[in-house]
Amino acid sequence: MAETTTRPRHQVEDEIKNALGLVPSFFNRVPDDLLDHEWQLFRRLELGETLIPNKYKELLMLAVHSETRCRYCTLFHTEAAKLFGASDEEIQEAVHLAKHTVSWSAYLNGLRIDEKTFSDEVAQIRDYLSS
Repeated sequence: MAETTTRPRHQVEDEIKNALGLVPSFFNRVPDDLLDHEWQLFRRLELGETLIPNKYKELLMLAVHSETRCRYCTLFHTEAAKLFGASDEEIQEAVHLAKHTVSWSAYLNGLRIDEKTFSDEVAQIRDYLSS
């Protein structure tokens, strides 16, 4: 297995501080040999432009973490969503959609709905709505 080259911790922390205004304490516990990798992922996925616009990524992540019940992540992604232009109403809708879709998942899985029937019906709905 090939070794990956990582930059010294102080260099990565300087970059984090330049991007965020400070080095958040949650980065302090990331081991030295993983910090550069974790920061690169964070910077690319959280701050960078990807196929999904940042506002929608943040609303999506907020919805996920409203269901994982992570107070840290819901706070972070709520503030990031606002930073990227999400309104309070959009934030409320994202969280409501998370609650809604998780309740259907619990219902369908709890009743053990036949997967083949479900798949066939989804295809029929798709075809109907496409026409």
